Amino acid sequence: MEIKNKTYGEVLVVSPEGRIDHANSEDFRSGLVPFIARCKTDGEWMVLDLARVDYISSAGLRCFMLAEKQTNAQGGTIVVAAMQPVVREIFEISRFTLVFETFATVREAIARISPAALEAYQA
Repeated sequence: MEIKNKTYGEVLVVSPEGRIDHANSEDFRSGLVPFIARCKTDGEWMVLDLARVDYISSAGLRCFMLAEKQTNAQGGTIVVAAMQPVVREIFEISRFTLVFETFATVREAIARISPAALEAYQA
């Protein structure tokens, strides 16, 4: 499981790649920890870019729920963007679309969060 990240102004874009399932969910969860720490009151917003994630199991969804819970407790916000059709369906069936604000693209997510960050993203 590879997790890339890039910061645009006050927006942190975190991009995991591959499947998020029972075999690697703990690696994914621990990989998110440093990014979650940055996502707090007066900190950065996090956009989870799921364009390169092709499957999420219930173990993976648990990681998302834990990340949301911790971020929320810190006063931060996580949104989700660019889901593949299968991943979007999993989010909808599990009703995670009620937990996370979702966007069709990373650009749309950043535009909603911060015009300044959008300028940096488009540069």
